[in-house]
Amino acid sequence: MRYYFAPMEGITDSIFRRVHHRYFGGVDRYYMPFLSPTIHRALTHKEDRELPMAESEEFCAVPQVLTKVADDFLWAAQVCADRGYREVNLNVGCPSGTVVSKGKGSGMLRDVNALDAFLDEIFSKSPLSISVKTRLGLEDPGEFPAILEVFNRYPIQELTVHPRVRKQFYDGGIFEESFAFAVQNSKNPLCFNGDIATLADAHRIAQKYPQVDAVMIGRGLVGNPGMLQGSTDVQTLEHFHNELLETYTVVFGGGRNAMFRLKENWHFLITHFEDSEKLWKRLRKTTDLNEFRAIATEIFHTKKWSDAPINL
Repeated sequence: MRYYFAPMEGITDSIFRRVHHRYFGGVDRYYMPFLSPTIHRALTHKEDRELPMAESEEFCAVPQVLTKVADDFLWAAQVCADRGYREVNLNVGCPSGTVVSKGKGSGMLRDVNALDAFLDEIFSKSPLSISVKTRLGLEDPGEFPAILEVFNRYPIQELTVHPRVRKQFYDGGIFEESFAFAVQNSKNPLCFNGDIATLADAHRIAQKYPQVDAVMIGRGLVGNPGMLQGSTDVQTLEHFHNELLETYTVVFGGGRNAMFRLKENWHFLITHFEDSEKLWKRLRKTTDLNEFRAIATEIFHTKKWSDAPINL
């Protein structure tokens, strides 16, 4: 089984990936939060920082592109190729309202003919292998067979299926029967993504679908960074957290933005600490960096850790 770290905007940036790899590892590929090219055909300072030369990393990282314009995708793919990457991931799964309203992300699933035309152009011209991350559709999983039929026309490096529809965002149950349909009918290699909160969840997918040898984990790995080692050691987690905080403080030019960035991580981390509701409330509300550090330290040293989330 191969383990991929899902791209999560505002969390799994280049700093997070490097520090996570150093402290925990176990990830076969880190997928980057999406790059969204524009008609200006130039990387912003942030995008340039978030797309380092592939050879500079000690792990495998895969850039992801979010666009509905084939020429923009091809430009971004060439930029990635020039930086030494061998694969680019197309995002047709993002459920964000602002993304979907522009016809990007899972908004591309609305019109399978337009999706087909887009894929035809990028697969005929891309300098890199293309993998795809998708949802089942916009409103109903019944949309998925027609979508999969389109994907089957192209040599997708790997098709990652998040078995929810766009309107669910990340709530409600997954439609695992739709993933089973993909297993039976996909002509491309598959990767499962969705609601993997423990290593046992990943093992269940491997046992149930032996044809599938990759899973992509997002929220579960943010909340339990040592999951792939079998368990997260709290002392190691504290060192990991503190290095992230100090590095973000330097990169962001101050502790305030670093603290707010890490509150996103804590939204998932806190679900593994028992009886931590009061401290979590204080951590969310504080705007003082020293108080933030003190509360985090109190959680690490006084609250019991559980590898299975208490309330994910």
